Amino acid sequence: MTLALYSYFRSSAAFRVRIALELKGLEYRIIPVNLLAGEQRGAAYMERNPQGFVPALELPDGSLLTQSPAIIEWLDATQPGPRLLPVDELARARIRAICGIVACDIHPLNNLRVLQYLEHELTLDKDTRNSWYHHWLGEGFAALEPLLPEQGYCTGEAPGMAEAFIVPQVANAQRFRFAMERFPRTAALFERCMALEPFMRAHPESQPDRN
Repeated sequence: MTLALYSYFRSSAAFRVRIALELKGLEYRIIPVNLLAGEQRGAAYMERNPQGFVPALELPDGSLLTQSPAIIEWLDATQPGPRLLPVDELARARIRAICGIVACDIHPLNNLRVLQYLEHELTLDKDTRNSWYHHWLGEGFAALEPLLPEQGYCTGEAPGMAEAFIVPQVANAQRFRFAMERFPRTAALFERCMALEPFMRAHPESQPDRN
């Protein structure tokens, strides 16, 4: 089964899904959607995904899945390969809580449309926008840090859904020159993951559509 992923190379939500696809060892093709050029708001894409966000995952039958948590859980429930979520319900809830810190408490405050609003509508300068970005990263990573293992991965010996959420957020933090010294577990988990082929293949710098 070949899947099609509507993706922007720097989108952390799309990065999450690329990691999940790579961890599962699934074949997929990238359909690039240039967020900076506004392609996500074009009529062709809006007809497919009225919310105008990436990622979106198109299935062979033409069905379209949106929102990275839903896509990743669907992949884990329906596709072969390593499990991305543990079987035990309490452990699953804990992993979802980790993912929620990233997806609900950090990312919505720091994504592209928010930064563009701060720049164009509120006319904040770059230093002030970066201060905003760093503040909410710090708040989120402070909540995340005590939940992470000193060694290994969030569910044991192999990375899964939690790492698929954490790694893109740390990659964004690096891009915005955010110091990670206060969050050694988070930084170490990122380094462990980025030494693995699936994470390297999913990284923005490995994408053919980067521009």
